[in-house]
Amino acid sequence: MATFETLLYEVSDGVATVTLNQPETRNALSAELLGELIAAFESARDDDEVRCVVLTSSHEKVFSSGANLAGFAADVPIVHRHFGTGRFPELFRLIGGLPKPTICAANGHVLAGALGIALACDLIIATEEAGFGTPEINVGAFPFMIMALIYRNVPRKKTTELLLLGDRIDAREAERIGIVNRVVAASEFDAAVSEWASKLASKSPVIMRLGKEAMFRQQDMAFEDALDYLRSQLSLAMTTEDIVEGVQAFFEKREPQWKGR
Repeated sequence: MATFETLLYEVSDGVATVTLNQPETRNALSAELLGELIAAFESARDDDEVRCVVLTSSHEKVFSSGANLAGFAADVPIVHRHFGTGRFPELFRLIGGLPKPTICAANGHVLAGALGIALACDLIIATEEAGFGTPEINVGAFPFMIMALIYRNVPRKKTTELLLLGDRIDAREAERIGIVNRVVAASEFDAAVSEWASKLASKSPVIMRLGKEAMFRQQDMAFEDALDYLRSQLSLAMTTEDIVEGVQAFFEKREPQWKGR
């Protein structure tokens, strides 16, 4: 099992749980934390025992406060800062292209760059107390690195409002505009996350992989290209043993026994 300095990582019943674990910094996205997040998701990707990944935080009120602002004022060559920001797109591509479903369990505020990480995940469950926002403009910065993710998940005018005003919205508003899938009371949060993670982990791993790859690749295709690509993926899925087992189990009124092939 991989060990980390800024994260906790554990696998149980097919679910890998990645926990941001630097409460003293409110899980600021330092270069070290981003590097370890990349390593953790790579471990989950390469582990056949993992069927689902949950990303959460050990802080009681904050999922992550976003980028480490101290790094903006650090006396380092500009080219080194440029290289350092490369971890963000690398992480976004890794999570988005992961062949396994991902859940962001937002048990606290999700701010700035952390909102991009949350939106890279397939699903977001939040507590009622969680807040969401892109406050960079308030400190003379701008959320360049997460803009592409926000505009692909949230209506354009609402995204522009978030980026330009820098205001924080509550979990219910985040759900209304499409950032969050589900909002639950703090007392129900762990059970809600566990329910969805267990449900996702119970699906056919090979069909889930084909489906996740199709979801990621077709999103920016032209419509006609997407139809052709998705038809080819359906034909590929129909060659698997799991699709046969799933149909047979349905008609026989029993739980399917996935073989992953």
